[in-house]
This record gives sequence, C-alpha cells and structure tokens, in this order.
Amino acid sequence: MKQIHVVAGVLRNTHGHVLLARRTEGRDLAGLWEFPGGKVEAGESPEVALVRELREELGIEATVGASLICVPQQYPDKRLVLDVRRVTFRGVPKGLDGQALAWSPLQALVKYPMPPADRPVVAALMQPDRYLVTPSPTSDDEGWLAALAQSLARGVQRVQLRAPGLDALRWRGLAARAVEVCRGAKAEVVLNGDFELAMQLGVGVHLRSAQLRDAGTVDALAAFKSAGHAIGASCHDAIDLRNAEVAGCDFAVLGPVQATASHPGQPGIGWEAFALLREQVSLPIYAIGGLSPSDITYARAHGGQGVAAIRGLWGA
Repeated sequence: MKQIHVVAGVLRNTHGHVLLARRTEGRDLAGLWEFPGGKVEAGESPEVALVRELREELGIEATVGASLICVPQQYPDKRLVLDVRRVTFRGVPKGLDGQALAWSPLQALVKYPMPPADRPVVAALMQPDRYLVTPSPTSDDEGWLAALAQSLARGVQRVQLRAPGLDALRWRGLAARAVEVCRGAKAEVVLNGDFELAMQLGVGVHLRSAQLRDAGTVDALAAFKSAGHAIGASCHDAIDLRNAEVAGCDFAVLGPVQATASHPGQPGIGWEAFALLREQVSLPIYAIGGLSPSDITYARAHGGQGVAAIRGLWGA
C-alpha cells in the first residue's frame, strides 16, 4: 500500500474564520471540504511544499508556522499522513484550480463534510488537548473537590468524573458537587459508565470498553446525543475504536501508551502502535497511560487529540 505525505495549512482571516477548499470533480473524495495544501514532492521539506502548494492553488504567499497535528490515516488504497501547520499569508486566496473556497467560523467547521484525515484537524482546533480522569477520593471529599478546582485552574477544560470502589450514595452527592465545580469553570463534564446518573446530572457519559461491545449501547446513547451531551469511550484496540466510531462517540481514549503506576508490570503500547491504531478511524483520540501535559506534542505528532491522565493532570 502506497504511503503519501500531504501537508496542509490552517489559514485564518481577520475575523478568525478558517479557509476550506472543496475537492474538485475527478479527484478522490470529490465534493468534500479540506484544509488547503497538497503532496510533498521528493526532495522537498514540508514547509517548502506547503508554500509552493498554496501559491499554486490559491495565489498567496504563505509563511509556515507551528505544527497543529500530524494525522496518519488509512484509506482503502493508500496510507496518508496529513501534516497540518498554522499559516499566515499575504494576498487574497482564489481557487486557481477551479475549487470552491469557504471561510468558515470555527464552530461551523463540523458542518462541512470532510475526508477522514481532516476530521481530527477540526477537533484539534476546537476541542481541549487534555482530558482529566478523576481519581477515587479517600476520606476527604472537600480536599478532593479542592484538587479538582486546582486542576481546572491549571487549564483543564474536559473532565471525566470517575470514582471506582466508592459507595454509590456518597458518589452521587459528590459527583453532583463536582459537576457544579466544573460548570463554574466552564469545563465539559462526562460521567464514567453510569447512564442514569449522567442523565440526572445533565452531563455526558464516558463509555467503558465493555459497554462498547454491548448491543444496547447505541440505543442508550440517543438521549445524550439529542441533549447535546458529549460522549467519550475507553478503547484498547482497533475493535474498540471502530465500535466507538459506529456508536457516534465524540472522542476516544486509547492506551496505555506508557507503563503506569496503576498497572504495574504492564508495558505500554508505545507511540508507533498508537499511530497505527489511530489511522483506522477518524475520531479524535486522546493518548493515556503515564502521560502529562509535556507529552501533548508527542500525541499531536502521532495524530492524537492530546493526553488523558489522572496523576498527570490532578491537583496543583
């Protein structure tokens, strides 16, 4: 199977809108919208290739900035790596190849039908790059809530409330208080595994891998989708990831990437295996397992949305 390196740019106008180009007739995936760019030719660096492609396709002079995400994606006849950079430019973009162009507000990007490799790029622009999974509290509920508030103050904007082994009645009360803390920080909240409690609290749900294999899960998620609540999933292999995508999850967590204290003696799958699994779906995927915010760059370089963690994101 041939491998193709494609480089694309995120171009924004003075209103903050993002430029998309529509694939023309006669090309693979014709009619879908994508971030403008093209193939890296032999002997070119990605930066040189992107400047050339944007000049040829849009008639602009680009300055290539920081990397946003590098998405490995498998198609029926090829394996592609979509290398996406932030770009500033001079000139007025025009569709020199006959392609339609659109300046989209950030929140409207999800409405455009896109190739699978471009969907994680939209998530990288719109969704948080870190995902806190809460540890189970000990005897000090107030201290646990204070640590949650500290995590949010450090920039966490997506939280999975989880407390394995905790008494159910105590957890219901504590989870309700935790939801209010998260809402006060304008952070998105999902509850691990408990559909009934999640609906009562008015939050999203995070599916356990076993729930992904339950035939009734898709039907159970309908109420969350209609309410606009987020749905995440824990995945350990390609089957889990495909099930999460079929179920309509908004994002997934994959790992462990590295060895963790909570699973002593269990080696992580490593970044290369993470990327190989990532390329089989178009979901935003967080890497988990022995990671911290310092690993976000590694996650993005392998197609990840960012990192999910307990210890690496908890508390001060």
